[in-house]
Amino acid sequence: MLSQLKRRFSRRSKIHGEDDDFPMSLSNSNSASSLPPVDEHNACEYLDTALTVFVIGASGDLAKKKTYPSLFALYTMGYLPEHVVIVGYARSAKSDEDFRTQIAAWIKPKTPEGETRKTAFLSKCIYRSGNYDSAEDVGKVSKEMEALEEAQGSPVANRLFYFAIPPTVFVPIGTSIKKAALTTRGWNRLIVEKPFGHDLDSFDKLSKDMGALYGEDEIYRIDHYLGKEMVQNLLVLRFGNAIFEPIWNRNYVSSVTITFKEDIGTQGRGGYFDSFGIIRDVMQNHLLQVLSLIAMEPPVLAAGKDYSNYIRDEKVKVLNCIEPIKLENTVLGQYQGDKSRNEPGYLEDPTVPKGSVTPTFATTVMWVNNSRWSGVPFIMKAGKALNERKGEIRVQFRPPPGAEHMFPGVKIPVQELVLRLQPEEAVYMKMNVKSPGLQTQAISSELDLSYAERYEGAEVPDAYTRLILDVLRGKQAAFVRDDELRAAWKIFTPLLNEIEGQKVKPLPYAFGSRGPKESDDLVNRVGFQYHHGAYQWQPRSRTTSAL
Repeated sequence: MLSQLKRRFSRRSKIHGEDDDFPMSLSNSNSASSLPPVDEHNACEYLDTALTVFVIGASGDLAKKKTYPSLFALYTMGYLPEHVVIVGYARSAKSDEDFRTQIAAWIKPKTPEGETRKTAFLSKCIYRSGNYDSAEDVGKVSKEMEALEEAQGSPVANRLFYFAIPPTVFVPIGTSIKKAALTTRGWNRLIVEKPFGHDLDSFDKLSKDMGALYGEDEIYRIDHYLGKEMVQNLLVLRFGNAIFEPIWNRNYVSSVTITFKEDIGTQGRGGYFDSFGIIRDVMQNHLLQVLSLIAMEPPVLAAGKDYSNYIRDEKVKVLNCIEPIKLENTVLGQYQGDKSRNEPGYLEDPTVPKGSVTPTFATTVMWVNNSRWSGVPFIMKAGKALNERKGEIRVQFRPPPGAEHMFPGVKIPVQELVLRLQPEEAVYMKMNVKSPGLQTQAISSELDLSYAERYEGAEVPDAYTRLILDVLRGKQAAFVRDDELRAAWKIFTPLLNEIEGQKVKPLPYAFGSRGPKESDDLVNRVGFQYHHGAYQWQPRSRTTSAL
């Protein structure tokens, strides 16, 4: 087995220009690699087989901006077979050359060698048109691919189907593929994009229809937030450091806040956004997935062989402990324009329905009813057109017992563990130290790990790149299981029904602000503590504003 791995990965090393058989090295603690470690459990056995990647909806924005650039990154790193075939499929007719020109604009290598690899990659990309609900159209493409797979000379031929399409056509194209395009000489795997339903009922129907066609082990429901570097770091941080597990509970944690802020509006795409709103767009999926990783119990395995379902089992358990969200614990907002910056308001977007009450901002408080977290508020905050672009997790800790008596008259600042997801990946622990000088005054400082500084020059893979590689390797831990989604919709559907049934009007907030003041009032009421400008985390590369 070891000799097979060396032969397989020596080919990958040559692509990188490396001399060693194993390009992933952990001997240098000052460097980080974007490649996963090589071992028997994680071996990319598909590299020695024929592989066809079907990109369904290849003419759309998602495919051009995310799917193809991620496939190119994998090809450049040697994580796709040299003779891979990538066939784009959509309804509009176009030639291979026209299609390659379109996707080439989104593939931007950084080196001359990368330009050479880009040319080679584009030669692997072809385009075929047809209807999604036509097994005949899909079958013609499949027959053509079978001939190309045979030419690769491998007895095994695997197929990956990437659904870069709206969920309304999941079942029609899924049915066509089931009838006419599955391989019988290897695995078949489907990547499907959110949204997975509009509420609990629509999810149940979609799940039932797709489940009648494919097994759970064949469906990879992608949530790109689960591919982000710092989200992937959560399990290692929690369970790989002895200092955190003893304090990761209601006895020491006072609140957990998960924040997603954008500094831009809908930018002319409000009509699309209006059918979802900020809760469906960000909170029910991305932020709830992060919450489940923060709050879950330790899994039996978090790495190695066959660990995926152990992690997902624990996520489902903790989601089932969360009671449905109440409107009284939620603040909704909708941004207004800023004429001084020439920024239009949400309702001034010509694609947004007149008088829309769709929220572009929401803060909500959730409660995990189990022995670890009972009484601890989990706060979610998400919005568009805010004062900054930021994604982060903020764990606040309770005051040290007896500190107010030990240091009479001295205000002890709150202690926090902060994981910054974007735009600059970082982990920092806010600690209390004595201020310099003659007086005893406690101030906040930090133990700080900024990834760009600690791992200078390291290539952190794009979330889609990482997740597509996981699919190729058959790893499902970072994908959302059917019962996870059902539990998520049970939490949010009653709130959504109440908001939409009562046509709750969101509170106005100014473009470029922190959001409605009522949001701050809500989180203060449940125990979150603001620093009010007294403390700012400042990475060396640039200053970052306070929460």
